[in-house]
Amino acid sequence: MDPHSEPPFSAQEHRQDNKIHILLAASGSVATIKIPNIAEALGRHPNVSIRIIVTDSAERFLTAQSAEQPLLDSLRNTPGVDGIYRDSDEWARPWVRGAPILHIELRKWAHILLVAPLSANTMAKMTVGMSDNLLLSVLRAWDTTGLVDLGFKAKKPMVFLAPAMNTAMYVHPVTEKSLKILRDEWGRSQSNPEGWVTILPPIEKSLACGDAGTGGMMDWRDIVNTVREYLDLPVVDS
Repeated sequence: MDPHSEPPFSAQEHRQDNKIHILLAASGSVATIKIPNIAEALGRHPNVSIRIIVTDSAERFLTAQSAEQPLLDSLRNTPGVDGIYRDSDEWARPWVRGAPILHIELRKWAHILLVAPLSANTMAKMTVGMSDNLLLSVLRAWDTTGLVDLGFKAKKPMVFLAPAMNTAMYVHPVTEKSLKILRDEWGRSQSNPEGWVTILPPIEKSLACGDAGTGGMMDWRDIVNTVREYLDLPVVDS
């Protein structure tokens, strides 16, 4: 068994914990190095529980290369972080009838899902319905109507997406097609109050690859503030 594997997880066991459940995810972008900052900031709230999902490529940015890139498992020591999940956790144990299915349990548990960063690859896969890793399986199984998990939550859960990619990737026509689905078909807006996606648009900056332009992930502080305001969390000093 993978030594990093989480124990079996059941959403039902946490249904009455009176906490706000934040599912924080990272896909394969250098902006993954901001996950520790986001987790630490959101975890300052004592009534917040955070569970982290990383794709295999995202984890490569958190292998203790530097103080800015700590070992992923060290985030277990961050207040509020109650679990870290890799693709391997989905199949860590042979499934038997009646056993919980991880991507379904995480969906049931979460009040919101924040994907920061959302890579070009994961964005494209999400918008065509692919589900070949744990994060994409959670997204594919998301309760977009709010009716499936009725009783677990007071309101329909929201997905916040923070795209992060090279400028050429961001302005690529494939990305525009994906954004159109996320923004115009699934996005929550005045014209579509039943939408279940909120896009946190990227910013213009000098990118890690050396290019300059739009595509850098929104500043992590602004991401935290957006989530905090949506959840009506008070400002907590560092």
